[in-house]
Amino acid sequence: MPKLSYRGALNQALREEMQRDESVVLFGEDVAEYEGSFKVTRGLLKEFGPKRVFDTPISEAGIVGMAIGAAMGKIRPVPELMTVNFAYVAMDQILNHLALMRYMFGGQVRLPVTIRMPGGGGHQLGSQHSHSPEPLFVHTPGLFVVYPATPADAKALLKAAIRDDNPVIFLEHEGLYNLEGEVPDDLELGVIGEAKVLREGSDISLIGYGAMTHVALEAAEALAKEGVNAEVIDLRTLRPWDKEAVAASVSKTHRAVVIEECPPACGIAAEVATNIYELVFDALDAPIERVSGADVPLPYAKNLEQACIPHAADVVKAARKALGL
Repeated sequence: MPKLSYRGALNQALREEMQRDESVVLFGEDVAEYEGSFKVTRGLLKEFGPKRVFDTPISEAGIVGMAIGAAMGKIRPVPELMTVNFAYVAMDQILNHLALMRYMFGGQVRLPVTIRMPGGGGHQLGSQHSHSPEPLFVHTPGLFVVYPATPADAKALLKAAIRDDNPVIFLEHEGLYNLEGEVPDDLELGVIGEAKVLREGSDISLIGYGAMTHVALEAAEALAKEGVNAEVIDLRTLRPWDKEAVAASVSKTHRAVVIEECPPACGIAAEVATNIYELVFDALDAPIERVSGADVPLPYAKNLEQACIPHAADVVKAARKALGL
């Protein structure tokens, strides 16, 4: 089975969707001539030309606004915001227009916009360039939010997002671009809203997404050396998210740790934990543990930044607490 990097899988998905559908267009800051800040759009300008792959001015509000208008005009735009941190200057367009217009127009317009945005911490880029703001998008009705953890899911879910007639926030962790994994040639289209069990287990459920899925897998390996059989669930999409899969896992293991990189207040882990309590409270043998990013602006200093980001040791500690060890 062929292997691809996370970056290469995204590039392959974009190329295949542009070959399949002439209405798919890519634009953003440095996506054409420079081939993207993280080289995800490498080779696409040369193959598809400047009418379908083009650079924009430095205006995230303008990029998203143009995508909204293009989508209403039967184009299927895939704008890239250079990093998710820059989405803050486009929030009016994203939250007040893109997310709401299909509803406000009574379904008379489609908004097949897929906004690709890299983000996450761990790269010493300072507080203003290390955000994990996925809860902001998850909080907004009208948006789908996708956050894949593996190259195969990156490709399958990006293709699904592009084909969907609803607006999709497609988040990519900067720390995963070089990650390699198997991506079958006959890869099936992803399903937005479907989680995946990456490791079967019986003692505790470790629930993550994006880069935190790999933290959960690393923690599961460490726990296995202590005789603990942990199940690992990759949420893959955050809105909608797969409540049934999570509930089924916790019903089996009776304990759970939810891992997120964003700060804990009103975060993804809080949402998942609350739903576990509501859906399968009687199955729990211990309180749910949350492992979150620190509730502070991320520091620039490497040692301080790493202290603010969840690691496998933090998940192991939380799992031991849930298991009473």
